[in-house]
Amino acid sequence: MSARILACTTLAVAGLPTVLRAEVCDKERPGWDGTPATMLSEAIGLFSSPMGLFLSAALVVAVLFRHALGVTIVSVLWAFFVYALIAPDPTGIQQQAIIEGCIAQPTLFIGLSTAICAAAVYYTMRREPRL
Repeated sequence: MSARILACTTLAVAGLPTVLRAEVCDKERPGWDGTPATMLSEAIGLFSSPMGLFLSAALVVAVLFRHALGVTIVSVLWAFFVYALIAPDPTGIQQQAIIEGCIAQPTLFIGLSTAICAAAVYYTMRREPRL
């Protein structure tokens, strides 16, 4: 009886994600210190990534010049960036990193990106009243 309990306990503990078992996180986030990622930290990380910074700068330039086609193109590029984040991962590495805690769901980033792009498109598409 005790051998069965020991075996079940060992299997249960071995299945838990821990910092010691973070071999996926060593590859995905090499500087990860073991603290679980939150949606806010994931959004900040994605916005400050090279692609996030490039798209943010391009969107700011297009909005400053009120260039509707430029905002539309940047919004489409932003949609491709978001799709790359949520596309199915056939290797399962991203899902394992989420389970281990070094990556969080990008839900907040997707919502903020959508709101920013929608506001930019609305701002550039509206017409000024003619006097």
